[in-house]
Formats: sequence, C-alpha cells, structure tokens
Amino acid sequence: MPIISISDYKPPLYLRNGHANTIYSALVRKVELSYDRERIDTPDGDFLDLDWSCVGSNRLVLVLHGLEGKADRPYVKGMIRQFNREGWDGLALNFRSCSGEMNRKLQAYHSGETGDIQTVIDHVQNLDKYQKIALVGFSLGGNVVLKYLGEKGTNTPKIICNGIAISVPVDLATSSRQLDQYWVNRGYQRRFMRYLNEKIRQKMEQFPDKIQLPNGRFPRNFKEFDDHITAPIFGYKDAKDYYANANSKQHLPDISVPTLLINAKDDSFLTDPCYPYEIAENHKYFHLQVPEYGGHVGFATHSGEERYWSEKRAWEFVAEKS
Repeated sequence: MPIISISDYKPPLYLRNGHANTIYSALVRKVELSYDRERIDTPDGDFLDLDWSCVGSNRLVLVLHGLEGKADRPYVKGMIRQFNREGWDGLALNFRSCSGEMNRKLQAYHSGETGDIQTVIDHVQNLDKYQKIALVGFSLGGNVVLKYLGEKGTNTPKIICNGIAISVPVDLATSSRQLDQYWVNRGYQRRFMRYLNEKIRQKMEQFPDKIQLPNGRFPRNFKEFDDHITAPIFGYKDAKDYYANANSKQHLPDISVPTLLINAKDDSFLTDPCYPYEIAENHKYFHLQVPEYGGHVGFATHSGEERYWSEKRAWEFVAEKS
C-alpha cells in the first residue's frame, strides 16, 4: 500500500500558503548551474535541445519541465544540482519551442506527447555510457513521465530505474477547468495564456493558413486553446478528446518501475481527482505522497537553504528504490 502519509516537509510560516510557496519558488529562487547544450534530430524532421550537467557518472537523471518552462528554470536546475552532488549526471529536456528557438514543425508539445521523451532515452542509450536513468517531471512534464511509464508498462526500457513526478494534473480535464474557472488562479492563467498566445503568433508567421482562430481572436483560456489549437494540430476532435487521451491517470495502473507522485494538498492547480489514492493503495510500484504544503512546483525551504524539500525527497526515493 504505497501511500506515504507522513511528510517531513515543514516550510517557514510565510510559505504555509500554496500561492506564496508557488510564487516565491518561481520568482525569487536562483540556482547556479552550468549546462552544455546538445541538439539532436527527431524522427519527424524536427529537433530537440538537450542541456547537460555532467560529473562523469554512469547514472543519469533526466528532467522534464512544466508548461512553457525550459531547462534553466530554478526547479529544473535545483533538481539536477541535487543529483549532481550525489554523483549522477543530469540532463534537461527542453520541449519543442521552449529552448529559445522555435522548432521547425507545426506541432510543438503537449501534456500527453511521449514520443520525444522516447527519442531522448534512445539517444542516451546509444551513447552506451549509462547504466541507470531516473526520470523526473514537473507539472506537464510530470504528466508526460507518468504517461510514458504507464504506456510502456512491462516493456519499460530496463535502463529506467525510477520515475518522480511533482505537482502533476493527472486529471487534465478537471485541472484545466480549475485553472480557467477558479478565481484565485486567474493570475496564473493569464500568464500562461500570454506565453501560449505569443507561440501561436509565431506559428502563424511560420505556417500561414495552418492555424485558424475563431473570429480572429486569440484564445482566452485553456479550454479555448485546447479546442482551437492543441486538438486540431495534434489530431484530436476537441479539448475533451485531448484531455481524455493525454491524461496520465488512466495509465498509472500499468507502471512497472518504482515511481513517486508528489502533489501538495494546497496546490490550487489540482482537483480531487489529481490525488489518485485508490490507485496507489493497490499498486506495487506507484507511490503517492501528499504533503500539507508545497503549492504548485514549490516546496521551498527556509531562506538560505539551497536544497528544496522536493529535491531531497526525489533523491531519497531514487536512492532507496533504484
């Protein structure tokens, strides 16, 4: 029954609010870490930019960022720095269009697209250097990690030793509504839509006549974006069809390597279905931990502490289970 009910995460009083933890971690934290960039081609003629931080190890942590994030986000760098200090190499995948240069194809990325993570894993295996790979994903990237591991099931590459997913909307439909309709999330929604609509503008310049905006108006919320952009570009009927197929929750029962999902109770992005207690209760490999605090991709610690609780917890899980 791998539900981890005890959590040692006790943030300072000023961070015992989900929004404070979320915003502080995103805007205040600085992490010093240098990368070496590598560009690889994808099977469909596009490219992926990979950022490496190596210490000469035969073990690797592969980290996936969240919606409209990138490899230089503090939460990505913090996780890789943690594993570097424990003797693991680190690799951050920039999703298509997120590395600072627009990708070549009309399609960029979405919550359920797992082809690119497989491309990266294949590339790493072909290096013939690593004996173990731990996967870590945040928010959208966490959904990709969980969905990938569930889709692969017992066919998961043997090199994959663990999965860690943090602040993940495993039920995309309800989480999308939460962001669109819950008034306290309005600021986050507007910020995301500003970034996403700028990507749409660039894609319309790159591919004239390929994107049709109803009444010439850019999407105002996630439902409109997924109805008019994500769904037609990636071959779904509409947002509802996309959410149903891109969900990681339906794939959790098939995960076959030790995997930990950490979702804070005070994460305003998440709904009750995003805490899959029943699946974890009867699962050999899938672990669920629900700290009281943490916000969305937060889990900040006291001022002056370099290591966030989520980084410490991810490392402990991998060290114990791999």
